[in-house]
Amino acid sequence: MSLPALPSTLAAALDEARAALQIVADDPGREAHILLAHLTGQPRAWLLAHPEAPLRQEIAVAYRAAVRRRALGEPLPYLVGEWEFYARPFFLDPNVLIFRPETELLVETGLNWLKAHPAARQAADIGTGSGVIAIALAIQIADLHVIAIDISEPAIALATRNAERHAVQGQITFVQGDLLAGLPAPVDLLCANLPYIPTATLDTLDVAKHEPRLALDGGPDGLRLIARLLADAPGKLNPGGAALLEIEAGQGESAPAIARRHFPHAAIDVRPDLAGHPRLLVVQT
Repeated sequence: MSLPALPSTLAAALDEARAALQIVADDPGREAHILLAHLTGQPRAWLLAHPEAPLRQEIAVAYRAAVRRRALGEPLPYLVGEWEFYARPFFLDPNVLIFRPETELLVETGLNWLKAHPAARQAADIGTGSGVIAIALAIQIADLHVIAIDISEPAIALATRNAERHAVQGQITFVQGDLLAGLPAPVDLLCANLPYIPTATLDTLDVAKHEPRLALDGGPDGLRLIARLLADAPGKLNPGGAALLEIEAGQGESAPAIARRHFPHAAIDVRPDLAGHPRLLVVQT
């Protein structure tokens, strides 16, 4: 059976894409527009204003292929090669986890802490991935220096590109290493968005089909890496410093219990995300 004729206008292409994306997308129209804007190089507003504009055949072929990949479950951010975090665009590829809006809570909390402690200007971002936490902090705090560590060499390469994109490469030192082993000296603020999904749970999730397992698998209880970091953190955190760790919604009691063992005199609390789920472990020494 032959394929249907290629759409010849923007409107026809978008109609075909919306229909194909119904199963996988919460908002198929939005995703159809994002993909077409990426391939044409035109902003979404222009696409909306010119529905009858002709579509070049090579763009129509590429668009149909991209829509098919999305319909088969490939994440939209990987298809377009970048995504927005904290109101700024960042390069993204399948070597790193797709950053989620929930992680903005960590950045916001870190910024508030840094603004309240103007002498504290040494920070670390452990498991930096695409670098968005380190970069978002550096953009807002011009005299901040961040050590950004990841065990993955491709992640470090991508994070470096993102730092250069936002002109903060002079504030960030990228290190390939395993958790705090790559941290040369204690810091004032320790940030980490480590893998925290329990292995058995991860095996049931679609996210494991496309995003790097290394950035998702937190071990049998989801706390393997978080527990390791907390055990080593007292020697890597300056007096009066703070540690911010993103956690899984079911770790609202277990994660702070681990923190209390290693920081018996610290103020420890868990802050919820916008959905009301436990999301951020805060340790203030």
